[in-house]
Amino acid sequence: MQKMTIEELRDRPYKIPKNLMFRSGNPKLDKNLKLEKFKKYWVSRLNLIPANISGFNTCGSESIGCAGACLHGSGNPVFMSQKILGRTNRTLMYFKERAKFLSSIFREIRNHEINCKKYKLKPVIRLNTTSDIMWENHKIFEAFPKVQFYDYTKHFKRMKKYLNNTFAKNYHLTFSLNEVNHRQGMEVLKLGGNVAAVFRKQVPKFYEGFKVVNGDLHDLRFLDGKNVVVGLKEKLTFDPITKKKVEDKTGFVIDYKIN
Repeated sequence: MQKMTIEELRDRPYKIPKNLMFRSGNPKLDKNLKLEKFKKYWVSRLNLIPANISGFNTCGSESIGCAGACLHGSGNPVFMSQKILGRTNRTLMYFKERAKFLSSIFREIRNHEINCKKYKLKPVIRLNTTSDIMWENHKIFEAFPKVQFYDYTKHFKRMKKYLNNTFAKNYHLTFSLNEVNHRQGMEVLKLGGNVAAVFRKQVPKFYEGFKVVNGDLHDLRFLDGKNVVVGLKEKLTFDPITKKKVEDKTGFVIDYKIN
């Protein structure tokens, strides 16, 4: 089958989805529901198609390693084709019908906040579950000051702006380490920010002199405190071509030996 050009990817037909965000469905992110002290937070998430799969790049600072380990490839492979279709539809809508997309996002966040108040839960939103878009440009966080927003990012300049307190106070960012941005990650830590790092088998208590917290305990990164490394164990991802789960070979996952 001939590979589609960028123009063909962008021009393909798509359906406007009924809902843009979801409150559950990813075992990697729903782990906080297993712990009583985290059940007071109700998280709603937006999943777009990562990188430039849609013809539009949603991850401007991606690397080969992070693309292979992306949350996009997690979950039951039986449902992957439907996930890809849904995420592609949402992504094309964001880039081609921006006003309608943002109107829907605002409505869904408002409804989530109302539902959380009804059940006496704290509303939490993660917009970049499988993307790295600069949502601060859309003034979403300021519109919902009682909602906690959080994301990971590999945009170094964006992370520095966050550390300079230029974003809304209800938005939390964690810098994601990959195989090509180690120096930038260390600078983020020196500036007082948090950095997420994936380790092969063993997660150390300290990395490069900084305290490591257990990132596999929950995904609520705004609860991590400041100036820490968020340690995550490698989760094998599903390769749709070989139909097998594979481990990272790019250097994205850190091989750290604890003596």
